[in-house]
Amino acid sequence: MRFPWLRHVFADGGYAGKKLRAVLKAHGDWTIEIIKRSDTAKSFEVLPRRWVVERTFGWFGRCRRLAKDWERSIASSVAWVTIASIRVMIRRLATYCYVK
Repeated sequence: MRFPWLRHVFADGGYAGKKLRAVLKAHGDWTIEIIKRSDTAKSFEVLPRRWVVERTFGWFGRCRRLAKDWERSIASSVAWVTIASIRVMIRRLATYCYVK
């Protein structure tokens, strides 16, 4: 298991089927929470925990290489997402180190 400390998954309403649950069950003891939009909502509505994912995609969008899907392999895409994550983390650490 790659991330033993993770046990809870938040998913969009598009992943509400049995397929995601089966995959998670094969990889360990996970709980899944499907975040769905209200049926009565007529305009934009902020969904709980959804902003975390959207914020992360926004950070990744600042990396030019991830702005479009140019990669030929999944491994290459994963590597570039990892590099973008490291860049975000380094910038935060550098800012935190210089704040007195």
